[in-house]
Amino acid sequence: MKTIVAGVGMIPFTKPGASDPYDRMGEAAIRLALEDAGVDYESVEQAFAGYVYGDSTAGQRVIYRVGMTGVPIVNVNNNCSTGSTALYLARQAIESGMSDCVLAVGFEQMKPGALSQVFDDRPSPFLDFDTATDELVDVQDMPMTLRYFGGAGQSHMQKYGTSMETFASIRAKASRHAARNPLSLFRKEMTVDEVMNAPVIWPGVMTRSMACPPTCGAAAAVLVSEDFARRHGIDASVSIRAQAMTTDTPSTFETRDMIDVVGADLTRRAARKIYDAAGVGPEDLDVVELHDCFAQNELITYEGLGLCGEGEGEKFVNDGDNTYGGRYVTNPSGGLLSKGHPLGATGLAQCYELTHQLRGTAADRQVDGARIALQHNLGLGGAAVLTLYERS
Repeated sequence: MKTIVAGVGMIPFTKPGASDPYDRMGEAAIRLALEDAGVDYESVEQAFAGYVYGDSTAGQRVIYRVGMTGVPIVNVNNNCSTGSTALYLARQAIESGMSDCVLAVGFEQMKPGALSQVFDDRPSPFLDFDTATDELVDVQDMPMTLRYFGGAGQSHMQKYGTSMETFASIRAKASRHAARNPLSLFRKEMTVDEVMNAPVIWPGVMTRSMACPPTCGAAAAVLVSEDFARRHGIDASVSIRAQAMTTDTPSTFETRDMIDVVGADLTRRAARKIYDAAGVGPEDLDVVELHDCFAQNELITYEGLGLCGEGEGEKFVNDGDNTYGGRYVTNPSGGLLSKGHPLGATGLAQCYELTHQLRGTAADRQVDGARIALQHNLGLGGAAVLTLYERS
């Protein structure tokens, strides 16, 4: 059974303190998705609401602003892969035959500054990750996410000779893409030199511009069955062809490599699953939205997805194969680095971008002839969710 992406909605992402409250952001994204799909909320049979920083049943608070029809509402928290986890559950509800019309919404009202543990009176979910990082990374006085992904970038540099300028090139590419996206938080183009000359947060490894900003925002998608689309005259041109979610195995820690601690093995295993299920390979992809929470993670993910070989990420960047005119257009939206990263909304914002790319309605950032698109969303702790979309 095929799942149709009937409608998508997204609001512009903003800096913390500049957004509406989470309930209004979520409501706005839902209404946009319903309007895009051409359906009323009364048609929705289940809803999945994703957020990380919020109290229990915040999903009900958001969705009740649109309607109170008594349908099941499930709140989802899967760290940075929360939005795509909500999408994953919504697709399962369609393909199982339980429902014909399902809503997935993600939202986040964040505070300024680096991510940190909220509940400090109990064991951290990241205890094993922190232990591994303490053993593998010398730098201690730094927020946890910087140590994780900076450590992974440092590992890639040491193993393959990757230069810091390559990470800066990825960040500059993100800014060029974001300049075409009116929903992006940062739209100013940056050169490689400007990225390199930004304040240093890890000498020889990372500048501030290589890290995504804390962001507020919301996005939503309406998924329907093929039968529902036919009966209601809904545009069925974009569908989910395959989807996979993976969580950690012992390899995350046993390889003794920060590249795997931050989820490269999750990505590799999910990629194999999705390519096998869809009967395609990375060479068939036209456009990719991937989890570039740090420029270092974007490069690592190129290799995990099979866009290039292991250790070939720097050549991939230097050859221009990650942008318009190259082999793949990666993050035409500007990605997390420029568009922003409201944790619960990110996966559904990626869905928004790729749906418009496949419809041919992405305006100035349109990838010519896009027919197959891949979404990669990663949450440490951990889960990787990959979604393959196609245009029929």
